[in-house]
Amino acid sequence: IVFSTLEGDRVLCHADSLELRRFGLSTGFINYASSYATGLLVARRLLKQIGMDQIYKGQTEIDGKDYDVAGLAETYSNDKKPFKAILDIGLTRSTVGNRVYAVLKGACDGGIHVPHNTRNFYGATCDKEDTKRTFRYNADAHRDRIFGCHVDEYMEYLEKEDPEKYKAHFSQWIKCLEANGVEDVEALYTKIFEAIRKDPARPASKKRTRKPQTYEDAERTIIVTAKGKYKRDRKLTLEKRKERIQLKINAFMDQE
Repeated sequence: IVFSTLEGDRVLCHADSLELRRFGLSTGFINYASSYATGLLVARRLLKQIGMDQIYKGQTEIDGKDYDVAGLAETYSNDKKPFKAILDIGLTRSTVGNRVYAVLKGACDGGIHVPHNTRNFYGATCDKEDTKRTFRYNADAHRDRIFGCHVDEYMEYLEKEDPEKYKAHFSQWIKCLEANGVEDVEALYTKIFEAIRKDPARPASKKRTRKPQTYEDAERTIIVTAKGKYKRDRKLTLEKRKERIQLKINAFMDQE
């Protein structure tokens, strides 16, 4: 979440999919379900940061249906209006079912007001009749995509058709499911979504204690570490440069 000032852009809140490790995910950080989870995470984190997480709780039951917190009747009776953000997809192609719209859906379900329609969500179709276009949206298909049901379907298919290939292709997913004590990907992401809502805050970063570097020589060109030694060139002082020049002159004179 970024806003602009005269001095430059400022980041108000940030989240990325690698943070999902904290909630039990160890693989699949760039798939559709993880993109949705990242959008949900940044929305809940932002609202908690500005003290609006209890006012706008978002869509607690994820069903794939279109949800906009600004369209609720109780919104207008609150002292604070919903936080509004505009989706900036940059150079990403605006195609139906793109993962940027999974992030958008997660942010909307998280309680942020992002103006949108369902035409680019997964499950959206367009029927053309002459010059007329009819758009349809399948919320159930989108819901299954959000929970990674397509991954479950392929895993079940591959396990039956080729068990060896299944173990090779989904080894990381199998480890992840076993570590979380769930049977399928849908149950895993259900657990992750619930964990995000319980604690979306970013954990405090640990302060790094830097150890002073140890040098082997007075010129500090050889650095000693726990893994070994390595050389680092240093800029020569004026006296050192004059000394090198004099050595070269003496060597040339000796040759004559």
